[in-house]
Amino acid sequence: MRPGLLGLAVLLIALGGLGSAFAVTSVRATGAYLAVARTVPVGTALSADDLVTVQVAGGQGLDPVPADRIGEVLGKRALVTLVPGTLLTMAQVTDKPLLEPGQQQISLGLAPSEVPAKRLRPGDRVLLLSTPGRNGDPDAPPTRFQATVIDMATPTNNSVVLYLALAARDVPAVVALASSDRLAVVLNAAA
Repeated sequence: MRPGLLGLAVLLIALGGLGSAFAVTSVRATGAYLAVARTVPVGTALSADDLVTVQVAGGQGLDPVPADRIGEVLGKRALVTLVPGTLLTMAQVTDKPLLEPGQQQISLGLAPSEVPAKRLRPGDRVLLLSTPGRNGDPDAPPTRFQATVIDMATPTNNSVVLYLALAARDVPAVVALASSDRLAVVLNAAA
């Protein structure tokens, strides 16, 4: 065997080993990120007890909050219900108020068939329409109320609770209509 070929073979083997080592370390590279330690309801300000640092390998395509940015999320409110064991992203928190000036929050208890989508998300815009009721005039035009979904819960299989933000001036009428089962919910625009 020629010494030049032997040297080339050794060089190629060494380069192959270095390439493999680089590939393994880049795949195994880990980073410290923030994950949710316990359930955080929508609108709740995050505290250090709500978060835990986890090591994540790879993670291409994910956008979790790095652990060294914890100061940027503490005190911000959850835009969605945060579930334990999930990575935290900046899109899940806000420092803006969930209710705008002049708005109030209400909850509506509904049957699953009365909800316009299987799952409504925070920020979805809905239209609340009055219905005539049992003794009402079916030809009377409905009263319309604009609302924004804050959250949705399903405490049982037969019930859905919608948490809505709407103009404070509309709250008394909407509550009265809801208490007499005279309210329909229509999805206007998904967030």
